[in-house]
Amino acid sequence: MDKSLLLHWRELPAVDVLTALADHAKRDMSYIALKSPLSSRWHARYGSREFELLLTGPKFWDTRERKGGGGAVDLAMHLARVEFSEAVRLLQSYGL
Repeated sequence: MDKSLLLHWRELPAVDVLTALADHAKRDMSYIALKSPLSSRWHARYGSREFELLLTGPKFWDTRERKGGGGAVDLAMHLARVEFSEAVRLLQSYGL
């Protein structure tokens, strides 16, 4: 695995990852961020699962599962419920 690719995925905005991978993703325009003005709330569907996610840069927080992470690999693993190697293949298949 190329270290520059891993670094790219660590820094990739979570919004870009979510909108590429999710079957449906919609920003909640009524959300007012309390901690960071850069945060946004998204409602998304991946397969049969529904999510409410707070996204700030490369970081995400799933408000329903009360879990979060940082970077494209973490978000892909969370959305698809897969291990690291499958998340890497998923990101590569979407050209991320």
